[in-house]
Amino acid sequence: MLVTTTPNIEGRRVIRYLGIVTGEAIMGANFIEDLFSAITDIVGGRAGNYEKELSKAKKIAIDEMVDRAKEMGANAILGVDLDYEIIEKNGSMLMVSVSGTAVIIE
Repeated sequence: MLVTTTPNIEGRRVIRYLGIVTGEAIMGANFIEDLFSAITDIVGGRAGNYEKELSKAKKIAIDEMVDRAKEMGANAILGVDLDYEIIEKNGSMLMVSVSGTAVIIE
């Protein structure tokens, strides 16, 4: 499955637009607690545990979106957009959402 943020793929023609596909991942309170308890992992201004959890959440969301596109018969997803948001008033949860357009390309 080809997944891209661009609206088209150079040299490939979209044969059919199948619709919007999405994927989501929500990391719970333990993620935030782990982040602050592992603050000693910050090296050179980067928080290793935080980056690992964000990468994990992004992968889950993208994999979910790809699975939905495959169910529709797509072989590519165009115009992919990733969003990160802290939800709940105390900031105890992080949501990663991804969306794009499932298509069939030649």
